[in-house]
Order: sequence, then structure tokens, then C-alpha cells
Amino acid sequence: MADTSVSRLARLRHAAGYTQESFVTAFAWEAAHLGVDASVSVRQLRRWEREKPPPLPHPSQQTVLEAMFGVPLAEMGFDVPAHRVTVSAPISDPEEVKRRTFVADAGALAAAALVPARPGPRVGTADIARLRARLDGLYQTDHTAGSVPAMTQASRIEGEITGALRAASYTSRIGRELETMLAELHGHRAWYGYDGGRIDQGRAACMEALAAAQLVDNPLLQVSVLETLVLLAIKADRAWEAASAVENAYWLATRADAGHTVHLVIALRDANVATHTGDLAGARRALSRAVSHQGRADTDAEVPSWARFVGPFEVDYATADMYVRAEQPRRAVPFLRAAVRGIGGDLARNSASYRVKLAGVLLDAGEVDEACAEMSAVLAACGGISSPRLLGKIREFQRSAAKVDSAVARECGERIREAVRGGTT
Repeated sequence: MADTSVSRLARLRHAAGYTQESFVTAFAWEAAHLGVDASVSVRQLRRWEREKPPPLPHPSQQTVLEAMFGVPLAEMGFDVPAHRVTVSAPISDPEEVKRRTFVADAGALAAAALVPARPGPRVGTADIARLRARLDGLYQTDHTAGSVPAMTQASRIEGEITGALRAASYTSRIGRELETMLAELHGHRAWYGYDGGRIDQGRAACMEALAAAQLVDNPLLQVSVLETLVLLAIKADRAWEAASAVENAYWLATRADAGHTVHLVIALRDANVATHTGDLAGARRALSRAVSHQGRADTDAEVPSWARFVGPFEVDYATADMYVRAEQPRRAVPFLRAAVRGIGGDLARNSASYRVKLAGVLLDAGEVDEACAEMSAVLAACGGISSPRLLGKIREFQRSAAKVDSAVARECGERIREAVRGGTT
């Protein structure tokens, strides 16, 4: 038996998964999307839910309430005057055409709006929290064990989310969370495509992620996808696409009033594009912006999970990349050393990748013994990391070392062959 001490409006709010505070936020969001000048405070909501009879909402508030819950205002426990009663009638009914109408029985419509009539399980906030923890854990798996095991985990999570979206019962708020997480998973798959050398698959995943992020109107999520698209487009030698992705990322970050960390990531991708095209002056400008944002990143109130990897070491690495492109490997070396020192042990995959880059640049600079020592240290440390991109970099170093007439280089080449054969990476 229902608790008659709880108002009908409060029961509707609870069933939709709102606290009083989150309802006020959702009300403002719905009003903005309806183009209605209406708002409500927590104090007013409490009066609606507690007083008997509750004070009547204004007509604009009525429009938003009926849109949010899918039932007429009278079904929410308000004493509604006859001229403002919303009835259930066909839209084509000439007597009702000038009124807002509902095309189904009010009770059935309320149930459908709150929990879709599906035979599957109910998905609630606890399920969302569990999925969110697993989704956030993908970053840790990717950084420590590589993209291959992360991709396996991502596929399982994606199956659960799509299964829930197809068959489970959930409120519109929960559905939006599920769709947001699915957009994030597409973004993860895009990165795994980049790391695995499957560039076309990665770009296709980017398009899916962008579309999904647009549907949930999440500009920062779109920025996270675009920064991966920059890397994929560069690999595909589509510099125009990479530059367009950077431009759109800047626009979205401005629209979302993003913090310095997000702008730092975009500036680094801007430098990647300029370096790739040989625009070294443009690369220097982008890196100057990156340094400026890095210096103010500690003022950010909140940083998205996908941007937390960035730090001064990324700026050093991008600067070294610029000098490599300018065929000045000796000038790149100190920046790469700083990047390797600064990256930290929790980013094992990227740390190994940076050290391989340093080894290659040392080799280009003629420091053969030091280059081979660096590579040997990488091989000793990267066991258990499954990353096709890292493996490709190691093999690239192997090919370069094979061209050097040195006993140390030959020994290093043999050590790489043994490591690759034994599945070290």
C-alpha cells in the first residue's frame, strides 16, 4: 500500500531518481530546452510536496512539470482550475487542439515515462556507479598493462551497457548516463585503434563517439574524442582533418568554459599537427600556449578523467618532437630526458614509450652506447605491457640499430629479438 503521507509529486520525483536539489537542476535544464521562462527553488518544491493543498504552479512551470513527468498537472496532486486542466485526447480533436494534450491514458503514460515497460531488469543508480567505476578503471589498465587487455575489458562493459539500453527498465536520467558512458567507450575504442595501428577502425570509432557525445550534449566529451582524432588523422596523413579537429576542440572548450588542463591538451594536439606538417613556427606558438596553460592548471576546480594524464612531461615530449622534426636530435635529447623523469611510474606504458623514443633519438645523435643502454632498460621494465604501438617503436629502433656498425648495437638488436620472440611486449 502506498504511503499516503508522501505527496504524489514527491512519489513521482523519487521514482524518477531525483533528489530535491537535482530536481531543481533538471527543471532548469528542461525549461531551457523547451524554451520556457520558468524556474523553481528547493524551497518552492518543498511547499509543493508538503502543503495540502499545494500552491498552484504558474502556467510556465506547469509546462515544464508535465514535460518532465509525462502526466497532467492534476495527476501530480494539484488543485487545477478548469481552464488549465490538461486532458487526454487525440491531437486532432477540434475541441482540444488549442491545448497541450496527452495521447494515452494518464496512468499508463506516467508509468512509461518513469520506467519503460520492458521485461528486462531495472537499472538504477547503484548499477550506474558500478559501471562507472569499471569504465574509469580502463585508464589504469591501459596505462599499466596496455591497450590489448583494456580493449577486452571495454568490450565486456560495452556489452553490458548496450544490453541495458536495449532491454532494461530505467528512468530518462539513468538512460542519459548509460548513453554518456557508451560515448566514452567509443572514445576508448578509438584510442585502442590508434595504439594498435588499426587507424581506419580508430577513426570509425571516433565518428561513433562524436555522434554519441553530441546526442547527450556533452562538449567536453566531444573534446576528448577530437584529441584522439587528431592523433589518428596524423597517422592517416590527413593533416586537414587533424587541424579541423583542433579548431573544433578549441571552440567546444570555450563553449564549455573548460579549464586550463583541457586547453593544455588541445594546445599539445595543435603542436602535434604543426610539427607533422613542418610548420615549426606554428609548433612553437602552440607549445608556448601549452606552457602558459600548464602554469595555471593547478587553478582548475575540476579536471575530466581523460585529461588527467597530461603534465609538464607531455610539453617536454612535444618540444622534443618538434626538434626531431627539425632534424636536431641533440637539442631534443634534454627534453626527452626531462619527459622520462617526469612521467612517473603509474603511466608504465607511456613511460616505456617515452624511453624508446629517447633511445631512438640518442641513436640518431650518435650516442650508440647510451641509446642501447636505454633500450635495454626498457626491455627489462616493460614485461607484461601489451601495446602494439610500443612494440612497433621497439622494432623501429631495432631496424635503426641494425644499420650501425657496433658490437653494442648488434648485441642490443639480439636482445630485442629475444624479447619480442618471448612476448615481452
